[in-house]
Amino acid sequence: MPLSKKSAFVFVKEYALITLGILLYVTGWNLFLIPNNLVGGGVSGVAAIIQYATKGFIKIGTTYFVVNAVLLVIALFILGKGFGGKTVFAVIIASVGLNAMQGLIPAEITQALAIDNGKLMSTIMGGILVGVGIGMTMSQGGSTGGTDIIALIVNKYRNVSPGRMILWMDVVIILSSMLVPSYSSEGDLLPWTEKVTTVVYGFILVVVNSTVLDLYLSGSRQSVQVFILSQKYPEIADMITRDLHRGVTVLDGKGWYTKHDTEVLMVLTRKSDLSMLLRMVKSVDSNAFLSVSSVTGVYGKGFDQIKEKVKGAKEKVSKES
Repeated sequence: MPLSKKSAFVFVKEYALITLGILLYVTGWNLFLIPNNLVGGGVSGVAAIIQYATKGFIKIGTTYFVVNAVLLVIALFILGKGFGGKTVFAVIIASVGLNAMQGLIPAEITQALAIDNGKLMSTIMGGILVGVGIGMTMSQGGSTGGTDIIALIVNKYRNVSPGRMILWMDVVIILSSMLVPSYSSEGDLLPWTEKVTTVVYGFILVVVNSTVLDLYLSGSRQSVQVFILSQKYPEIADMITRDLHRGVTVLDGKGWYTKHDTEVLMVLTRKSDLSMLLRMVKSVDSNAFLSVSSVTGVYGKGFDQIKEKVKGAKEKVSKES
C-alpha cells in the first residue's frame, strides 16, 4: 500500500474510532446516567449537576462544551500545543451528542434498560460504556478534555500527581451535588435522602469508569515480540519497515539441528498489528518459522515513553547513594 494511501487510511481509521468512542460515551450518559439523575466526575459530572439544577434548561452538552473550550484555550497558552485537533474534534462531537441524543432515544428503551433496572445496574452499565468510549478515544490519540487539563496545569507549577489531582476533583464534584438542588426529568425536586445515594452511586461510577478505562488501554497498548526465521529475511524485513513502519533487528543465529547459519528477525509491535504482520510474512514466505510472545512493556519511539519523573527519581537515588 503506498504511503499516501496508508496515511489516509490511518487518518480515517483514527477519527472513525474516536467518533465511535464518543458515541459510546454519550450513549452511556444519555441512556443510563441522566435518566436516573446520576452524577460522575469530571466536566461531564459538573454539566450533569447543572442540567439537573436547571430542570434541563441548560443541557449537559452546552456546559460540557463551554467549560472544555475555556480549558483548552488556557491549556494552549500554559501547556502549549499538547492538545491537538483530535481533542477539539472529540469535545465538539461529545458536546453535540450529549445534547442531541437526549431527544433521540425512545422513552420505551430508556424505561426498559435504565429505569426498570435500577440505579445500581445503570451506574455499572453506564460506567462501562463511558469507560470504553474514553479508552477508545484515548487509544487513538484523542482526549475528552476535562479535569485532566486542570491536573496538568497544576502539575506544571506544583509537585502534585495528576492522577491524584483528578481523583480529588472527582470527589469534590460528586460531593458538590449535595449542595445543589436537583430535579428529575418530570420536574420533581429530589429529596436529600435520594441525593445521598446519588453520591454513593457517583463514587461507584468513578471506580467502574476508571477500571474499564485502564483495562481497555492496557489491552490496546499491549505489545508482542516476534522472532522470524526465513531464508527470505531481507524481503520480509523491507516489507515490515516499509508497510508496517516498525523497526526490525537482524540477529545472527545457528540452527543446531541443521548446523546451518541463519538470520533471525526480531520485531516489536502492537498486538493489534500482529495479524497484519503475520499476513506480510506469509505473503513472502509461507514456510517461515515464527515465534510470538507477549511483553509487559516496551519503551521508546513508537511505543510508551519513560516518564521524566522516573528519571528524576533515579538521579535522586544515585545522588543519595
